[in-house]
Amino acid sequence: MDHFRDPHNMGSIKDPDGVGEVGNPSCGDIMKLYIKVGKNEAGKEKISDISFETMGCAAAIATSSMITDMALGKTLAEAIEITNQNIAEKLDGLPPTKMHCSNLAADALKKAIADYKSKNK
Repeated sequence: MDHFRDPHNMGSIKDPDGVGEVGNPSCGDIMKLYIKVGKNEAGKEKISDISFETMGCAAAIATSSMITDMALGKTLAEAIEITNQNIAEKLDGLPPTKMHCSNLAADALKKAIADYKSKNK
């Protein structure tokens, strides 16, 4: 409930390096995830800033907030490995009927990374 009541990293990023947008037509949830990419000390690409805009239920907002916390500072290789199960576990579980929200969050991150990579071949 904390991530629903006080979401982290909410809003858009001006001139993002990557954007991932996903939705679930059956429930109406829509998530848009923005990333900025920088380099870590080893020269690997990492997520230096991340934010989201979500229209949906409490679980959709909470999973969007949680994925931003989980991905911030990670390399792209580490971030792309975050799964819906990882998100649900960090939130201390989700009701079975809301697990699709964690899928949306993980998919939005993957799409944002893919968008960045497609622009920076």
